[in-house]
Amino acid sequence: MVLGKVKSFTVTYDCLNDSNVPVFASGDSVSGRVIIEVTGEIRVKSLKIQAKGFAKVRWTESRNAGSNTAYTQNYTEEVEYLNHRDILIGHERDEDNSEEGLTTIHSGRHEYAFSLELPQTPLATSLEGKHGSVRYWVKAELHRPWFLPMKTKKEFTVFEHIDINTPLLLSPQAGTKDKTLCCWFCTSGPISLSAKIERKGYTPGESIQIFAEIENCSSRMVVPKAAIYQTQTFKAKGKLKEVKQLVANLRGESLSSGKTETWSGKMLKIPPVSPSILNCSIIRVEYSLMVYVDIPGAMNLSLNLPLIIGTIPLHPVGSRTSSVSSQCSMTMSWLGMALPERPEAPPSYAEIMTEEQRRSLEVTSARDELEGSLFAYIQEFRFQPPPLYSEVDPNPDQASRTEERRSDTCPSR
Repeated sequence: MVLGKVKSFTVTYDCLNDSNVPVFASGDSVSGRVIIEVTGEIRVKSLKIQAKGFAKVRWTESRNAGSNTAYTQNYTEEVEYLNHRDILIGHERDEDNSEEGLTTIHSGRHEYAFSLELPQTPLATSLEGKHGSVRYWVKAELHRPWFLPMKTKKEFTVFEHIDINTPLLLSPQAGTKDKTLCCWFCTSGPISLSAKIERKGYTPGESIQIFAEIENCSSRMVVPKAAIYQTQTFKAKGKLKEVKQLVANLRGESLSSGKTETWSGKMLKIPPVSPSILNCSIIRVEYSLMVYVDIPGAMNLSLNLPLIIGTIPLHPVGSRTSSVSSQCSMTMSWLGMALPERPEAPPSYAEIMTEEQRRSLEVTSARDELEGSLFAYIQEFRFQPPPLYSEVDPNPDQASRTEERRSDTCPSR
């Protein structure tokens, strides 16, 4: 009898979303098929699958041990999230090359279904980073007598859901800073910056409305700017490695001496990015919005407002009003809807105004519509080219902070 040949050997998933990308979360059922296409007949001892998920960290550093001696220090760490095995054909043990208990697969295409449950405990979101990764996959092994095992592997994506509809992530973020520039014995006036955003939690595709006021009482021309940064932190053997990446940015108008600029909801859109990773012991992915003033010849004046990038968007129900303490008239950014802001309380009888006066006081809301759900961005996120990374010292010199001093008045001009 002429032995047949394996023409193709693949793993496919039963996808759960319209983008046809295998995306799952903790507690989900992962199902799919192992597909074998053969010409002729083959005899099989076993067909096994193994599903695994790991967070791994690895980097190396060069060390000097003396004038003529150098060595390389390896930093590695690993956390296992998933380890599942199943047998689709045959038995657990593959006895040498015995002809007993073999299964015959006839010529043609054959599909073998599999299913497994992801752990209910929180899983780390899939990630490909510079010094580490979080990966999940299913590997199939086909064992035949007198042949080396055939292996095939197919990865799938896990998103650990982060619901931004919580009080912590819906709370406004704000800050204020100022800076006085000094040149020898001359002291210039201060540059002041205050900024606020409506909440801490966002999802990819949303736009952040930035409310800010920049006052330039110095003698220099400055430029207000804003940027979203992603920070990946890797931990191994008690040591940290940090990588910072620019995600999105915008630029305001140049501000001459004695001028003030106000941002009344300037929009900065969040591109397709990975959600925040906060529950992994060796890898963290965090985001921040930096609103800053670019000062030529001096260190920038900057405010960092923390962000959480989630997977469950803002629910389009209810209504939220602006904070009373806000220096700006904050507006809401509703997901996928364009509803008018709740009107102000009506005036008293003694303060009745004309219809024209009332219309002049009405405030309209400018809202940003999210262009689809998170899964609409998964395909774009997964196949973007690798970003440009910059190494960031996690313990910067604190001496530069002494340059910042507070001043209450702007010198007259």
